[in-house]
Amino acid sequence: MNSAYIKFIEYYIPAKKISNDYLASLSDSWSAHKIHDKIGVKERFIADENEFASDLAYKAAQNLIYKNNIDINDIDFLIYCTQSPDYLVPTNACLLQSKLNLKKSIGALDFNLGCSGYVYGLGLAKGLILSKSAKNILFITSETYSKYLKPDDISNRSIFGDGASASLISTSGITEILDFIYGTNGDGGKNLNVKNAGLKHKHPNINIIEDFDEANSNHEYLHMNGAEVFSFTLFSIPNLISELLNKNNVDFNEIDLFIFHQASKVVLDALRKKIGITSEKFFNNIEYFGNTTSSTIPIAINNAINQNRISKGNKVLIAGFGVGYSWAGTILQF
Repeated sequence: MNSAYIKFIEYYIPAKKISNDYLASLSDSWSAHKIHDKIGVKERFIADENEFASDLAYKAAQNLIYKNNIDINDIDFLIYCTQSPDYLVPTNACLLQSKLNLKKSIGALDFNLGCSGYVYGLGLAKGLILSKSAKNILFITSETYSKYLKPDDISNRSIFGDGASASLISTSGITEILDFIYGTNGDGGKNLNVKNAGLKHKHPNINIIEDFDEANSNHEYLHMNGAEVFSFTLFSIPNLISELLNKNNVDFNEIDLFIFHQASKVVLDALRKKIGITSEKFFNNIEYFGNTTSSTIPIAINNAINQNRISKGNKVLIAGFGVGYSWAGTILQF
């Protein structure tokens, strides 16, 4: 065994829909047309007040298991990617093992990454399979970023939606996972963060050495410097694509479809033009879901398959990038 495969991908989107008309009604300076034109999102869905990342994850996993007749006793590892966990202790993965009634003789872990999380998770899963530590890995991505957004933050509320995906990574499947390229620049942490999501700012009376300059007075909410994140993306991702093609010994023209993290229309359009990808080879579904962070890529893969944009024999390049800064890519051989 010298490779790993995605066998199935499913997803779950919460029922609560946030339209552009609703967001525009909260602001004098935004219109529904402006939101769609600038962000590229027509609608996004967010978790209900009493609905959390583990709830979305459970429903995505149920979709995967029942739609594909998976025997849960065959699952021998659970990987869970989230930046909006129900608790810091215990992990969502442990809770989900119990809720799904998976066997107890499995490994289960959470890892904290955002928009690069799906690609990183594929890398972790492939490593477990190649090391013969697991044969069938349930890989979950699930986010409720909406709970980090300030109610009157129209800019970020127009971008982000909630969602979860569930993939089965195995020793055989619909697509082989090829080699990876990863990247990290922690200097970018100041440009996308939620300060009070962890413990450091829970104790206001202690002397804290800041990891980055004060950029956001609303520590309970998501802070994003969109211009800086955009600049990072345009600088880093073309290099990632070049390195990834070289590592896999694949020519640019051999890629049948490019699926990038669905950040925003502005980011996707700029990347496509800078890299020189034709619109026919570029998949974009942000209009219908918004930016669901770690779940954008698996949702897009699922949609592309169902829309017959991917056929047997195709090579599909996927790339995730964002908070951290963190970025990663791989090629899927269908």
